[in-house]
Amino acid sequence: MSCSLFEFCRLQELKTVRDFLFQNQSKESVEEKTQTENELSWDTSDWESGWDNNENKEEESASSTKTEEEPSGQNQPWLQDCVVSLSPCADLLVVAREQKAAFLSAKWRTSDSGREEMTLAVTWSGHLCTEEGENVSSVIAIPLASQKRSSTGRPDWTCIVVGFTSGYVRFYTESGVLLLAQLLHVDPVLRLKCRTYEIPRHPGVTEQHEELSILYPAALVTIDGFSLFQSLRACRNQVARAAAAGSDVVPPPPLAYKKWGLQEMDTIVDHSSVGVMTLCVFDQMKNASILGGFHASVKGSPPAMSQFVTVGTGPYAGFYYAVEGNSQPLLSHVALAVASKLTSALFNAASGWLGWNKSKNEEEAAQKQKPKVEPATPLGIRFGLPDSRRHGESICLSPCNTLAGVTDDFGRVTLLDLARGVAIRMWKGYRDAQLGWLQVQEERVDREFSPSASLPRRHALFLVIYAPRRGILEVWAMQRGPRVGAFTVGKHCRLLYAGYHLMGVNSVTSQGWQLHTQQVCLLDPTTGALRTINIPFHLALSDKKNERARDMHLLKRLSAVLKTRDMDSDSLEREAKGVLLEIKHPAIKKQALESLLSNRKAPVSCLTNVTRALHDALKQQDADEVEASLLQLCSSQLKLLQLYSDIQQLQSAEDTEACSGNDSLEGIEEELSRVGPTLQRYAHLSSKPSVSFAQDSPDTPLSAQAFLTQLECAEDGEVKVNRRSDAEWNQLGNFMFWGCLCGKSPTHKVCDTLQLAGISPQQLLSLLMSVWLQREKEVLQKPVETVRNLHTLLIALSNMDGAVEESWDPQSVSPWWQQVRFTCIQSHNAAAALLAALVAHRAAKASITSRADSKLQSEWEAVSLELEQWVVCVRQLEDVLVLQALLLVPSPKATAGGAVVQCSIKTLQEGGTGGIADSVSKWVFRQNMAPERLKKILQRKETQDTGDQKEQKEEREEAEDCQEEADRTAELLLAVCQRFPDSLSPDLLFAHCCWEYVVQWNKDPEEGRYLLFAVEHLKLITSPHIQLGISTMMWSTFIVKRFSAAAFLMEKVGKAPKDRLCRRDVGIGDKAMTSFLSCCVQLLQILMEADSAMEEIPAPGFSVEEVWSGAEGPASIAELALEQRGVHYPLVQHHWLLASLLHAAMSFSVKVKPLSLFDSKGKNAFFRDLTTIQLMPSGDMDPCLVSLRQEFLLRVLTGWVQAIDDPSCTSPAAASTSLPSEGPKADWWPSLCIDLGSLLQVNPDILRRHLVCELYSQGLDLRAEEAILQVEDKEVLGSHLLVLTGQRLSYSLLHNQNQTQAAMELLARLPPTLCTWLKAMDPSELRCPLVSLSKTTRLVSRLIEMLPENHAQYSLALHLLEAVDVLSLSTED
Repeated sequence: MSCSLFEFCRLQELKTVRDFLFQNQSKESVEEKTQTENELSWDTSDWESGWDNNENKEEESASSTKTEEEPSGQNQPWLQDCVVSLSPCADLLVVAREQKAAFLSAKWRTSDSGREEMTLAVTWSGHLCTEEGENVSSVIAIPLASQKRSSTGRPDWTCIVVGFTSGYVRFYTESGVLLLAQLLHVDPVLRLKCRTYEIPRHPGVTEQHEELSILYPAALVTIDGFSLFQSLRACRNQVARAAAAGSDVVPPPPLAYKKWGLQEMDTIVDHSSVGVMTLCVFDQMKNASILGGFHASVKGSPPAMSQFVTVGTGPYAGFYYAVEGNSQPLLSHVALAVASKLTSALFNAASGWLGWNKSKNEEEAAQKQKPKVEPATPLGIRFGLPDSRRHGESICLSPCNTLAGVTDDFGRVTLLDLARGVAIRMWKGYRDAQLGWLQVQEERVDREFSPSASLPRRHALFLVIYAPRRGILEVWAMQRGPRVGAFTVGKHCRLLYAGYHLMGVNSVTSQGWQLHTQQVCLLDPTTGALRTINIPFHLALSDKKNERARDMHLLKRLSAVLKTRDMDSDSLEREAKGVLLEIKHPAIKKQALESLLSNRKAPVSCLTNVTRALHDALKQQDADEVEASLLQLCSSQLKLLQLYSDIQQLQSAEDTEACSGNDSLEGIEEELSRVGPTLQRYAHLSSKPSVSFAQDSPDTPLSAQAFLTQLECAEDGEVKVNRRSDAEWNQLGNFMFWGCLCGKSPTHKVCDTLQLAGISPQQLLSLLMSVWLQREKEVLQKPVETVRNLHTLLIALSNMDGAVEESWDPQSVSPWWQQVRFTCIQSHNAAAALLAALVAHRAAKASITSRADSKLQSEWEAVSLELEQWVVCVRQLEDVLVLQALLLVPSPKATAGGAVVQCSIKTLQEGGTGGIADSVSKWVFRQNMAPERLKKILQRKETQDTGDQKEQKEEREEAEDCQEEADRTAELLLAVCQRFPDSLSPDLLFAHCCWEYVVQWNKDPEEGRYLLFAVEHLKLITSPHIQLGISTMMWSTFIVKRFSAAAFLMEKVGKAPKDRLCRRDVGIGDKAMTSFLSCCVQLLQILMEADSAMEEIPAPGFSVEEVWSGAEGPASIAELALEQRGVHYPLVQHHWLLASLLHAAMSFSVKVKPLSLFDSKGKNAFFRDLTTIQLMPSGDMDPCLVSLRQEFLLRVLTGWVQAIDDPSCTSPAAASTSLPSEGPKADWWPSLCIDLGSLLQVNPDILRRHLVCELYSQGLDLRAEEAILQVEDKEVLGSHLLVLTGQRLSYSLLHNQNQTQAAMELLARLPPTLCTWLKAMDPSELRCPLVSLSKTTRLVSRLIEMLPENHAQYSLALHLLEAVDVLSLSTED
């Protein structure tokens, strides 16, 4: 609560700015340094300080001893030689020297700590002077307000006004673009100052208008702010339009201004334009009498006057008053511009400023001609402060326009009262001082406790003095206040005080604005830091008689004491008690007490004693003088501290109560033994090692501060617990009841203490249930003991007043026990919730029985109504426990699926009829369980349900041979299915597993195994209605979009696409795409089969277990499947054809454009909704299309034969080797091609003959013989095989390098016709020409059987048979 100096911005590239401004001087200084290196240099610092001490002995003797010598390597104070101006919005800094200037604008950047901070970086630098020999003498940056309605006080842009030694005043934009230039006087510009609109704080204050004042050595020029604002906006817009159009910028007409010739003062160096003022009648009569004598006449109303204050010499300070209305603005330039405008309009129809269309010669002549300067209006000095030896250096006007600070060459700072024209205060010892003002508004909190709270908020004024000789920054309270702050800063800093805000603001546009301006800033050139001062309002009142300042000091001292680490509790208690009793202000006393109570280091005894002492002190005071809220706070906190101490003592009590047996707990051990195995399994699965922080442990003791923040004491004495977060709520419940649940604290004493404190039983019950459910692991370690303690606590809480209403109607449900049930229903801790339900069930039963006995009548309906809900709740919690135990089974390594799903009764009921099956399906996915294994486990359930004990023993023996963990998992799944026979029926579970796998595949399409498992689960569904619906949903939701992309891609490429193209267009790799197309074929096949079987099998019905009949939520996947519309079988078959073609093309890398195999009708029917009826191809197909289809199918058969190439098939046993069921080697590819051929109007017998020929060509004779049986036209096949046999013999007799002599002799004995025919054969067409003679002999025998005797090549076949027989005999020999 004291003055602070904090950095809000930092300058970048400051060294670059210095080098740019002192570029010429740096070269000269280097030369001078080299010349004087060997010369003797004298240190004159002591002489200068001694000279200053002789002048100002009384004020600088102390400061000179404290001054330290600067290090030799420190930079010279270059910033003092520059003209510096900072925008009041702190977003633009101007640094100028001689002819050069640099503009630094605000930019935001991220610091190393990740925090956004503002910096000032150079946005423009260059030369500003245009006249020869002129230099920059004064600079001011004026932010211009935005005229948009959405503006909230930020400037639209900033105008830089620069005064030169030539007398020119020029206006620039932030980017250095010249807007306006005008010569107002021939002398150098000494100082530029601005006054902007300020909202009057009081009704009697005169509203001041905006104004720009320019000081010359003997003249003062004032420009009205409104006209300047409009002119600058117009100039900026015109420059922007000229830049956009690429035309030249023509100078606008000059500004209207007032010029005063300041007389009767020797030298003027600075000024302040105070503004318009009106004298009172007495001052008017006094001035008239002094000036005009006894017979002077006095006007009826005092005239309005503009007050100017100047400083310099002869006199030291001068006061000038210009009566408003006596001097008109100098408009000669404006009149000349208008005349030029009218003259030019006769010749040029131009828009904008007239005079812009002059010729270049005229413009150059006008520039060379010196502008005309109007004479100044003489203005005599009214009075001054004469001091012949004192020379004024600067004057700084206060924001309220009533005070001004003046510095002089004697090292004094003088405070002037401008209304009276007198010096009211003087500071000594501030040579070369720089001044600034700070106006601080009263805080709202302080105003609420002020006696004059209804009046406007007060303002405090502070004078900031920077003494560069001493390197100190001081803050003084006005007018005669003490020094409230002092900071040690550098000796080369610059104090920047603007004294104005945004220009262009008035009483209308400023409504609702929040001006973001800095009043005083300190620039340190060594570090580039820009800092501002923060002063609290109460420092203006900091005298010895002010109680608030004293109280704030005490509060500050208490905060320092609480932060002290090494302090014992007695010292802390003594210090805090003294501070609290000494503070007088109620609000500060309350703040001090709250800070003490929130301190974690203070012990409970200290808090209690201090609070009690304060409470007693308040009680002893008069009732009228005591703040009621403070007294209530003390009493409530004292009560809560006492409650905290009592509970803490009971927790450490040694005389714990023995748990007496209770009749209502009879049979609880039987129920615990019944659910014991499941509880043990659940505890084993849930007790996984995990990482936790010590402060988050439930065993962490609850501090008194946390206890006080969670409890609130009302005026009527009732204590209310505030539930803010679950962690804090559980911590509070753990503090109150965990000792009772463990048997370490007396239960009835704790309950009596809490009841006496006034806490409602409902909140205590909620706290008890929360700690019970939170400490589930500890409860399961000793279930019997903790259950008995919980029963005792529940009975004790239910016997409290207000727990169970006396007027409770037995026909309705008790709200007390309903709260317990509601907590158990919502809990995800299934084991703890089940144990709590068992205990509450018996406690409720005993309570209802006792009530019925007291009424001497049996309320059977009431008992059954209340207990029936408990029976249902217990049954549901048992089901949830078994299900949660299954879900806790850890998944195998490297499997996806996410975290374990936490289920409760509420979540299962909100999940709808399929919520349970959905949870189990997610678990099946996490377990990576194959569909066949899941089917076997479900079949075991059916066998257990229908089989006898003998079969069960056999199954147990078989299960012992399996892995132990897999067997336990299967047993858990069986147990869950037995508890949910309807919700987990096989079809329902398979349907949800199918949907879960396809959803996971959609998330990761590269995992083709997911989609394959989804199709496998779909096949296991026995109901065709469910199959049809789920297939339709899968196709429309996940498959068809990617399927169409694959078809279009293959149509575009004309072959099986590469991996890169597949990933780009389809989103999966080439291998995954092959698997995807295979699944599409199977899915469409299932869809067709289900559509065919729907008419024979009725739709199934779904039911839910009786205890779960109240489920509300979305329908299950199976129910949604039944709601799907029927499909159009021909359209499904049409898509199946395309999917099969795509799959074949990808499997065997066949070049084909799949969509080109169909006509226009077929193409248009693709990728339509399967439930709609489309126009399908009909009739005979175009022969060209049929030829393309036939060629494709033949290539597929060739690819299949090459894939299954098995040269070892030399025996019937090898020939019957089974092929795989998936992939390119699958045995169903030939039959698929035959089926496709019949659907695509291709002759199937052609495909069969081609298959036989390809098998013989590959050397797979045994498989070829099996395929021959299906060929219909054997004669054509015989002709093809005859050529193939000739190729084999040709290779054996003519092309084999290992020819035998018998083969040569046989070749010589062959008939010439046969020999010529064999030589014409090309064995290179055979993929396996080297075949055993036995196979060839069998092939020739087959040929003889196939060809009729009248066939043209029959004789050739006979010759081949003879040749083969002779060759085989010779080989055997």
